[in-house]
Amino acid sequence: MSRVAAIIPARWGSTRFPGKALHGIAGKPLIQHVWQRCLEANIFDRIIVATDDMRIMETAFQFGAEVALTSPEHTSGTDRIAEVAKKLKRTSIFFNVQGDEPLIDPRLLRKLVKKFQQSEKSDLITAACPIHPKEASNEHTVKVVTDRSGNALFFSRSPIPFVRNGAEAQHLKHLGVYGFRRKALFEFVRLKPSPLESAEQLEQLRALENGMTIRVVVSETNTIDVNTPEDARAVEQQILGGNGGARHLS
Repeated sequence: MSRVAAIIPARWGSTRFPGKALHGIAGKPLIQHVWQRCLEANIFDRIIVATDDMRIMETAFQFGAEVALTSPEHTSGTDRIAEVAKKLKRTSIFFNVQGDEPLIDPRLLRKLVKKFQQSEKSDLITAACPIHPKEASNEHTVKVVTDRSGNALFFSRSPIPFVRNGAEAQHLKHLGVYGFRRKALFEFVRLKPSPLESAEQLEQLRALENGMTIRVVVSETNTIDVNTPEDARAVEQQILGGNGGARHLS
């Protein structure tokens, strides 16, 4: 079976929330919650925090994580992951588990890895969950539409599909986790940013514009990605509420 690594990219700089990787949530830094979710999945051969910041590195060491110190020149988490991946010669699948997703469901991570290992047809794999139409209008909520085989057709900050004349359609929110096959990862980071990627400010569109296949697994649970202190408080309320963070859609 293919060896699989989970890599958690973490940087200090954030326009809306500087230092959020170390922001305390329910008594632990945000990045530790993400790391623990990966551990709970019990599916990864390696779990590595990838950062260019000594404060994050030292904190991650203290709670027991494996850490890779990476270049400060990277413009994206995927570039940071590719730097780490070059050193993991025996690993063929890499998961980008974003450092601001403290409520990512370990069951979803396990499902993604198993599906990716069982099929060689997709270059990448990611996840989405159903959302209500009102949430689809939020530009900070990234939406995805798929074909009948579950492959991504497009990602957008706009509501997709656009529903006319009272027609029924399901809106899917993209969740912040990606799996790359080794070859696809290195091919992706060699590509220049694409026109649609630049327009939407969504990195995954670079893969689609260059003919890569992205499989989308639909999850039953939604999560909160932390972009602001308000998001962090909402996450803390869910964790302290004892439901483990996953919120089922009503």
